[in-house]
Amino acid sequence: MTKQRIVILGGGESGVGTALLAKAKGYEVFVSDKGKIKENYKKVLIHNEIEWEDEAHTVAKVLNANIVMKSPGIPDTAPLIKQIRDNGIPIVSEIEFASNFTKATIVGITGSNGKTTTATLTHYILKQELNVGLAGNIGDSFAKQILDKDFENYVLEISSFQLDDIKTFKPKIAVLLNVTPDHLDRYDYKFENYIASKFRIAENHTKEDYLIYDADDEVITEWLKKHPVQSTLLPFSITKKMEKGTYLDEENMIIAIDNNHIHMPTTNLALEGKHNIKNAMAASTVAHLLKIRKQTIRESLESFQGVEHRLEQVLKINKVQYINDSKATNVNATYFALESMDAPTVWIVGGVDKGNNYEELFPFVNEKVKAIICLGVDNEKLLNTFGAMVDTIVETERMSDAVKMAYKLAESGDNVLLSPACASFDLFENYEDRGRQFKDAVRNL
Repeated sequence: MTKQRIVILGGGESGVGTALLAKAKGYEVFVSDKGKIKENYKKVLIHNEIEWEDEAHTVAKVLNANIVMKSPGIPDTAPLIKQIRDNGIPIVSEIEFASNFTKATIVGITGSNGKTTTATLTHYILKQELNVGLAGNIGDSFAKQILDKDFENYVLEISSFQLDDIKTFKPKIAVLLNVTPDHLDRYDYKFENYIASKFRIAENHTKEDYLIYDADDEVITEWLKKHPVQSTLLPFSITKKMEKGTYLDEENMIIAIDNNHIHMPTTNLALEGKHNIKNAMAASTVAHLLKIRKQTIRESLESFQGVEHRLEQVLKINKVQYINDSKATNVNATYFALESMDAPTVWIVGGVDKGNNYEELFPFVNEKVKAIICLGVDNEKLLNTFGAMVDTIVETERMSDAVKMAYKLAESGDNVLLSPACASFDLFENYEDRGRQFKDAVRNL
């Protein structure tokens, strides 16, 4: 029997992980990256005798594949992707490919915001009592973990791009946190295309599977009315009582599943802010479904320290608190950040605008923001939008300059908040690089 040939487009974490798993499962493997493959990944490919190329795609070598796994960063509109589809070659995501080689119980978490925090928190709770891996859009690749450890359970943080290329993938428990306009440049600027993409997390569900979702999110509830899913639904809400699901009763979170009610106090949650109560509700519902003890859930919620680059308190200098929220790559994430500010704030914002509408931020900017520092190659939209709202708005193109300017503008008792509401690729490698540069600049003040 001839070997199946898999071509992997993109030599990053998910690409190399898939290459290793595919080779172990008897595939002929070829990795092709239009950009430069990082040295550490090249070494892994060479060591495992996997054929690769970078800085170009050899089309003939790509089109003789039986199956193609593409990095989530490559858009469907790329000419090579169109050629692959025209040739009738199936394209899958790493999540789809890898899930065929594990019998683990999978928890899939998606949403425009909060998915890293919720996935990390869910994993943190589950690992107290279960054998569980954390993968997807976070940490080591899912494929590589299946090859190396094959955990009995996985928590996967899944982006809409990863969901676009699934066919049969089905998490036992799916979590949909929220849907707000994001990445519309990849969805023909149609919000409904992006919503449909998020809901693919439940498209292969049966009644045996669960969909946990935010019942306060109108986009989600309206979509479900028109496009019902087969899943057993477990909504969560901080505004209304749920017959089945999770809700807030004054200071208590109540999880109601199968006539079994669990009460959890929210007063001692380690993470602050309304949005984190929702993230805790989603994670706790998952934990309860997977039979984690109530006390373990409670203790985990009280000790979990949060995620780097997400409302991360960096340092206090001259009674000014510096906060790194570099992971806020869209307006809705920045909404939560500004909402949680309890002191006058110098706000550092900007980057690659993905078709942002800043209107929902206006009340917070009027109420809490004393100065704005624009940090991007093109700040025109920010200047036009916020120029009349604050006394001081300045432009910078380097993180060190932005932080020095913030230091000058902030007074005792203020906050300096990096919450860009935009992607980072104009001036930085990624949001982590942006967050690290912010922290370094703060420490160098």
